[in-house]
Amino acid sequence: MRILLVGAGGVGDAIARIAARREFYEHVVVSDYAVAKAERTIAWIAARHGTDVASRFTAAEIDASDPDSVEALARANGVTHVINAVEPKFVPTIFAGALAAGADYLDMAMSLSEPHPHDPYSKTGVKLGDDQFAQRGDWESAGRLALVGMGVEPGLSDVFARFAADNLFSEIDEIGTRDGANLVVRDEEGTEIFAPSFSIWTTIEECLNPPVIFEKDVGWFTTEPFSEPEVFTFPEGIGPVECVNVEHEEVLLMPRWIDARRVTFKYGLGAEFIDVLRTLHRLGLDSPTPLRVRSENGPVDVAPRDVVAAALPDPATIGPRMTGKTCAGVWVTGTGTDGTPREVYLYHVSDNDWTMAEYETQCVVWQTALNPVIALELLATGEWSGTGVLGPEAFDAAPFLALMARPEEEGGFGQTWGLDERQPASAGSPR
Repeated sequence: MRILLVGAGGVGDAIARIAARREFYEHVVVSDYAVAKAERTIAWIAARHGTDVASRFTAAEIDASDPDSVEALARANGVTHVINAVEPKFVPTIFAGALAAGADYLDMAMSLSEPHPHDPYSKTGVKLGDDQFAQRGDWESAGRLALVGMGVEPGLSDVFARFAADNLFSEIDEIGTRDGANLVVRDEEGTEIFAPSFSIWTTIEECLNPPVIFEKDVGWFTTEPFSEPEVFTFPEGIGPVECVNVEHEEVLLMPRWIDARRVTFKYGLGAEFIDVLRTLHRLGLDSPTPLRVRSENGPVDVAPRDVVAAALPDPATIGPRMTGKTCAGVWVTGTGTDGTPREVYLYHVSDNDWTMAEYETQCVVWQTALNPVIALELLATGEWSGTGVLGPEAFDAAPFLALMARPEEEGGFGQTWGLDERQPASAGSPR
């Protein structure tokens, strides 16, 4: 397996650092528009693991907006698998470049949605991933695999959902991805500051678009941003967090392979974060469309959303100032395999103190980066295989979760996951 990693930002850098401990691949080309970022990643690997390990990595420049650039770099390096670790706006070009190069493809966020032109808070327009699924015939004909949505959410959450469907339930009422954290970021003086732990570009896209809900008797439909607030209790000391509806890939992926009456995604954003997002929207600062702006060197075209991203701390750099844990998981209700009502929460918790000590990477991007590396190892060993455009829930979850939890000294990733049995309540009322 020869891998082209597109993007050496927070998640891409963490993917390389995690992969450096594994043996399943021959070589990784770490690429970025700013090649210095890729070189920095490889320098860290050399310093931490030695030059022999670092020799399996090379740095390269790439233009992710140009499919020809992706294809050329992949072909020049005999690449078998392309990992997309940049903003989802680049999905179409990297997706096309990988297929043109005859390589398999993996991403953590899918092609972008477009709200319904007349009724955005009731009806779907172009859904997340629609553009990719429309091309599944091309991938099938080429005998290539595009594994889409293989981060943590989507990704690990979808693996959990498949595991629950195969092993824990005979009928599923609802699969609800629930994401919460107790993370705090402070400045040099120790004052808590507003610093999103993930790409603000992606966060704005997810949180201000109309959230999508799936119901088996209705299909996919939308609602208002931040709708249906609920307090969900997260494990391992995180505690109760208010969660709200957010647009996310799980809702578009899970119903394609798992039989459930309802599928939702809710995110624990917090009141301050919601207020900031609403303010950005009111001011038009959430727009990805460039505006003409006057500068000392003459007019320039700048997207307001890119200005917001530039003004905030880089999520890849805030780890030393962050404390707390983040939890990704799936709440499932329905009828257990014994015929009685059952309610469970399957989850994985990432502790920032641990990820910083082990990888010098903050916990949110590290948790996202872990799962594509596990998936690639399963593809390399043949435990997972397929062609076309497939989500994580199209594969058997058991090998993934076993490899994830197995201790490192026994060839695994040493990441335990939890199954929290909860007292069954009425449908739609998580505890």
